[in-house]
Amino acid sequence: MGKNNEGSQNGTKVMEFILLGFPGSQYLQVSIFMLFLIMYVMSLLGNVAIIILVIANCRLHTPMYFFLCNLSFLEIWYTTASIPKTLAIFLGRSRSISFTGCILQIYFVFAFGCTEYFLLSVMAYDRYLAICDPLHYSTIMDKQLCRKLAAGSWLCGFLIIFIPAFLISRLSFCGPSVINHFYCNIDSWIVLSCSNTYDIEMAAFVISIIVILGSCVVTFLSYICIITTILRIPSVQGQQKAFSTCSSHLAVVLIWYGSTIFLFVKPSKRTSLEMTKIINILNTIVTPLLNPFIYTLRNKDVKDAIRSSLGFWSQLP
Repeated sequence: MGKNNEGSQNGTKVMEFILLGFPGSQYLQVSIFMLFLIMYVMSLLGNVAIIILVIANCRLHTPMYFFLCNLSFLEIWYTTASIPKTLAIFLGRSRSISFTGCILQIYFVFAFGCTEYFLLSVMAYDRYLAICDPLHYSTIMDKQLCRKLAAGSWLCGFLIIFIPAFLISRLSFCGPSVINHFYCNIDSWIVLSCSNTYDIEMAAFVISIIVILGSCVVTFLSYICIITTILRIPSVQGQQKAFSTCSSHLAVVLIWYGSTIFLFVKPSKRTSLEMTKIINILNTIVTPLLNPFIYTLRNKDVKDAIRSSLGFWSQLP
C-alpha cells in the first residue's frame, strides 16, 4: 500500500486510456471485427423486431411480452454501450478513451447489466404466478403492477451502480494506461490503479452478491415451484403446454447467470483477465444475439404472431 501511495504522489495522473482489445495480426483483427459487426447488427435487428412484433400484435399485449419488450430494449442499449467502441478498436482506430468516457462506459454497461438481473427475476415471478396461481394471475399481475415492476428494475439497476462508479472515479492512475480489455471494465481499472483498491473490490463483491445471487435465488426458487407444479399436471400435453411458456425464459436465464456469476462473484478482481475477456464476449454480444432467437424459436405465440404479420404484409398490393 505504501508503494501505491508513493506511485500516486510521484507519477503523472492518467487522463486517457488505451484499450488493448485482442492481440493478433491485422487479418485476425479484421476477421474479429466482421464477426462482431454481424453479431451486433443481428442483435439489434432481432431485438427491434421483437419490440415491433409485440407492439403490433394485440394478442401479445400481456405481462409476459411487456417484460420481454423491456428486455429487448435493454439488450439494444447494453450492446450499444460497449460494442461500437470495440469495433473501432478492431479496425485499429480510436483505441484511446478519456477518463470520463471510461467511467461513463463502466457505469452504463454495469447499470444495464444489473437491470437485466432484476428484469429476469421479474419475468420468473410472472411465470410463477401464471403457472402456479393461474386463477389469480390476471388480478395480481395487472398493468399497474407490470409497470411498477419494470420501472423498479430499471431504477434499481441504475441506482445501485452509483456506489462503485463513485468509488472508481476516486481511484488514482499513474501509468501504464493500457487496459487489457475491449471495453472499460472494473477489473481492468483495479489492476491499473496505483491507489488502494480494497474499498472498490469489496463494494463490487458485495453488490455482486446482492444483485446477482439475490436475483438468482428469486429466479430459481420461482422455477423450482414452476417445475414442481408442471410435474403435477396429469396429462403429458398439459405439461408440455405449461413448460413451453417458460422454457425460452429459462434458457436465457441459464446462459446469462452462468457467465455472469463466473465474472463477478469473486473476492479478487486481479485474476484471469484473459479469461474475463472471453467470457465478456458471451455477455456483451452473444447473449443479446441469442435472446430474440430463443424467444421466437421456442415460443408458439411469437411464431404465430410472426406468421400473422407476414400474412398481413403478403396481402398488401
